[in-house]
Amino acid sequence: MTFGKAGLALEFALLFVALPLAYRFLPFRFSPLPALWVIAAYCLWVLSRDPNFDWSKLWNARMLGPSLREILVIWIVAALVMTLVVWTRHPAWLFRLVREHPFFWLLIMALYPVLSVYPQGIIYRAFLCHRYQGLFGGMLALMLVSAAAFSFSHIIFRSYWSVGLTLVAGLLFAWRYLVTGSLLASSFEHALYGCYVFTVGLGSLFYHGAGRAAIDR
Repeated sequence: MTFGKAGLALEFALLFVALPLAYRFLPFRFSPLPALWVIAAYCLWVLSRDPNFDWSKLWNARMLGPSLREILVIWIVAALVMTLVVWTRHPAWLFRLVREHPFFWLLIMALYPVLSVYPQGIIYRAFLCHRYQGLFGGMLALMLVSAAAFSFSHIIFRSYWSVGLTLVAGLLFAWRYLVTGSLLASSFEHALYGCYVFTVGLGSLFYHGAGRAAIDR
């Protein structure tokens, strides 16, 4: 599906500005996952109609190995910082979900990468970076726009912390995708951070849905 620049700008505004705002100001809360899946399906449909899109980028497993050491080193540093912050500021939160609801925690560890991380990767990295490269130009601009859109989507959780933390993370995930051409590598990195957020005790900043009470307790 081909749009001119005006059409692409309108599509971008609808997907990455209007929809998060609409969800944010709903008078009630519900899981954003169904909407996430619908948008990801739309993005895949659009990409399927674009002969210039390289479908290997949606997985490209061979690029995970060369990136793995760097991904893990950065993540270990970030995980230590998160652990220290929770331990010093809110010690009662530290590993609370693991301690009090281990089966629910295991369920999140198993399903979150598949049901949330990968669809987000399709939308905010594979689709955005290909679809709008004509609007935003080179790698740096695409990385910044991807991170900004990813961060802005987290206004739905009604926390400045959610938005701020995902801006930093979004820069890293977009950079990983753009330099490796591998959504698997980027999504693996995203899953590491997301799973540890739930593990260390910060899950309430990033979750709406069944079992919310277990995370908020």
